[in-house]
Amino acid sequence: MSKSGQEPADAKSGVSVSDMARTVGLSRQRFHQLMKSGVFPQPLRDEATGRPYYDESGQAQCLEVRRRNCGVNGRVVLFYARRQPATAPPPRPAKPRPAPTEKHDEILDGIRALGLVQATALQVNDAIKESFPKGTGGVAVGEVIRAVFLRLRQNTADKVG
Repeated sequence: MSKSGQEPADAKSGVSVSDMARTVGLSRQRFHQLMKSGVFPQPLRDEATGRPYYDESGQAQCLEVRRRNCGVNGRVVLFYARRQPATAPPPRPAKPRPAPTEKHDEILDGIRALGLVQATALQVNDAIKESFPKGTGGVAVGEVIRAVFLRLRQNTADKVG
């Protein structure tokens, strides 16, 4: 592998400006800024479409600029830490699933048995989400009822006080 991080065999005959920005680890906006200021070479233009692109020698120049921290205009340029290559975005954590409706009914019945007879299913659902942001899996029903009761009683006291 070459010092630039890209094999010569990997070089394509032409790449878009966005692809070139990604290859050197910069955002498109930052790459355009540096290109306009003369740090990176200007791209060639396709005669038929006018679309800008970098041929193999332009790609090599851009990679050399990034490697040496010296623009084609001779100006020293300091880059921040290299961005991670844009592959697939990191997986998002799974959202906690709300407890099944039967459990909410059981919890609502428990809350009402403790004296909060005006409690609604929506209030219970909101209190569960606030008290157990990662879900209630593995938590005893009695513990859920206790936490929801305390949350609803606190909210009722806040409204009265």
